Amino acid sequence: MVMDLAVDLIHATVQLEQPLGDGTRTVGTGFLISAPGPDGQPRTVLVTANHVFQKMPGATARIGYRISNPDGTWSYSPQNLKIRDGEGHELWTHHPNRDVAVISIKAPVDFAKAAIPVNYLAADDTFDKYQVNSGDEMMALGFPRGLSANSAGFPILRSGRVASYPLGPAKTYPTFLLDFSVFPGNSGGPVFISRGSKTEGVVKTGDDQDPGFIAGLLTQQVELNNERLEIGIVTHAKYIREAIALLGTPVAPTVVASAPTATPAAATPIAGARVATAEEAARD
Repeated sequence: MVMDLAVDLIHATVQLEQPLGDGTRTVGTGFLISAPGPDGQPRTVLVTANHVFQKMPGATARIGYRISNPDGTWSYSPQNLKIRDGEGHELWTHHPNRDVAVISIKAPVDFAKAAIPVNYLAADDTFDKYQVNSGDEMMALGFPRGLSANSAGFPILRSGRVASYPLGPAKTYPTFLLDFSVFPGNSGGPVFISRGSKTEGVVKTGDDQDPGFIAGLLTQQVELNNERLEIGIVTHAKYIREAIALLGTPVAPTVVASAPTATPAAATPIAGARVATAEEAARD
């Protein structure tokens, strides 16, 4: 089945939230990746920024699944996701020195089908193969300030241009800048290049039907003297791959390397533990 990668990722992207009990909630973004386990069995992995889970003090988060109705409409149907055990230990796996978290989940059947194959995550040589450079446009999905595109809970799609140079190698330059406005709730969302259509499970570099790839995930916004510069920091997909490879392996406490002017994009409590849409915000 041939589909647009942007649409695929919209279906695979979910809101993550945890009510704080005072009428506010911590909100972030996550997306689903299909990555076989060590035994080769199918596995659905939720990817987000590590600080999204860390900023949630409780043991259970909510993952914003959506249900397709017989009449063609969609309904928002969040479900609980256990992120800590009874002793408060983290149940997710995080990269040892990057702001990336992954957790294996049992998603509803339709969502498991929507998970993006792991080979769509950029590898070390992907940017070179695609000749990606400064000024190129990338797209991002997320829930800025907890807003959804509609009452069904779909993410908001936005775009920006690569604002830094050089882009690689990722081991030397683990993050890059994207020129677009970042808000609390955006953290953990996928950043990607969509180039037309995709053939299931295969990325064909140089093909007119090339689907594109996931370049990384949004982890921070850039601020200077408490002023937002409307620049996002994207962590290379290489580190998502590495985090997935660590699933089930004990990892040392996270040490996130970042510029001192960068702040997480999902640390601020957001009013209202419900699905809020951009249309509603415009009326408020």
